[in-house]
Amino acid sequence: MQTVLAKIVADKAIWVEARKQQQPLASFQNEIVPTQRNFYDALAGTRTAFILECKKASPSKGLIREDFDPAAIASIYKHYASAISVLCDEKYFQGSFDFLPIVSQVAPQPILCKDFTIDPYQIYLARYYQADACLLMLSVLDDEQYRQLSAVAHSLNMGVLTEVSNEEELERAIALKAKVVGINNRDLRDMSIDLNRTRQLAARLGPDVTVISESGIHTYAEVRELSHFANGFLIGSALMEQADLETAVKRVLLGENKVCGLTRPQDAQVAWESGAVYGGLIFVPTSPRAVNDAQAKAVIAAAPLQYVGVFRNAPLEEVVARAQALGLAAVQLHGDEDQAYIDALRDALADNVRIWKALSVGETFPARTLRHVDKYLLDNGQGGSGQRFDWSLLQGQDLRNVMLAGGLGADNCVEAAKSGCAGLDFNSGVESQPGIKDASKLASVFQTLRAY
Repeated sequence: MQTVLAKIVADKAIWVEARKQQQPLASFQNEIVPTQRNFYDALAGTRTAFILECKKASPSKGLIREDFDPAAIASIYKHYASAISVLCDEKYFQGSFDFLPIVSQVAPQPILCKDFTIDPYQIYLARYYQADACLLMLSVLDDEQYRQLSAVAHSLNMGVLTEVSNEEELERAIALKAKVVGINNRDLRDMSIDLNRTRQLAARLGPDVTVISESGIHTYAEVRELSHFANGFLIGSALMEQADLETAVKRVLLGENKVCGLTRPQDAQVAWESGAVYGGLIFVPTSPRAVNDAQAKAVIAAAPLQYVGVFRNAPLEEVVARAQALGLAAVQLHGDEDQAYIDALRDALADNVRIWKALSVGETFPARTLRHVDKYLLDNGQGGSGQRFDWSLLQGQDLRNVMLAGGLGADNCVEAAKSGCAGLDFNSGVESQPGIKDASKLASVFQTLRAY
């Protein structure tokens, strides 16, 4: 067994013995009832499943989430997760069995006890604390131990997530007839991540096995691509590291998408509830979607989107004043703003306000060489035309700092999302008329983006 893991498991054996003294099985075994929440059913079906994780710390990263509130985390996860994983290891992950009932009370999904399980006692304890499934790691257990532990879990109607991290463990999982196999992309010897592990190992598992890709999943593009190999994902650190948890979940499940040209508070609310991360406010007087400061404030007050102000060749002072007065997350430049303008703007803006630059795409892919630009928005022409450019130009480009715009709607958003851009910018394709968003079109776009 690998060194980090061997140390954790040795300490776990000591912990189990101490806990048995403190809380003997006989003291609570009669109170244990089998679970009604079916882990296997929750992960079944054609839609990609997500096991979202409550994790305070880890050996590789140390403290991940200082403000760790299991109830608050569960209140967000319950809107997106197929199941919720709760770290219960105390020494290395600052977890606790006490977190299980807190999460179970808030969220209706099956709750997975994430622990280094080596003794049937831990499974009884997990169920007593309201877990509906447990993790069994083949890197830690031999076949006989696994059979014994999975039998205990199944006797309580609990599901088992069987974790493998290499070819040999995968073969054992197949022979042991594991129903849900988690492929850990992390090498437990040196803590490195390799997403190829999912691609390589998943192909060996039959259609009756649910494959979950674990560790190292950070972006919507990775999820879209790996969803061809895995039935679902277990995601923890990538979400727990972010202060704004709901936005972090949306980013991974749907992409960093923006609804631009908001003019009404109710449209901002629908955009947020549908799954948007950004809301666009247009301060270009000639636009049919232009807003004044009072309208912008009303829109911003309606929903906690990250708001992006759109400007075209505006005086620097105006951009800075609006960004400050409205608390904009970013300013998007849609005109002929050059490097000198962007340098001056960067100096004048607060550090937490990002700069986006729109580039018009013609026959060739435009150069992205401007300093101090955090994201580029690629559009056809001057924007707001509702026309798309030739997306074949995107092939082979690194698009992690690119938002894609121009004629996006429910009919083409999946093709656009597959390009690998950070996110999509929706405007006329989700409207009933300029500046008036259509709630059913918005809902349709985000449902389509999640249909994988």
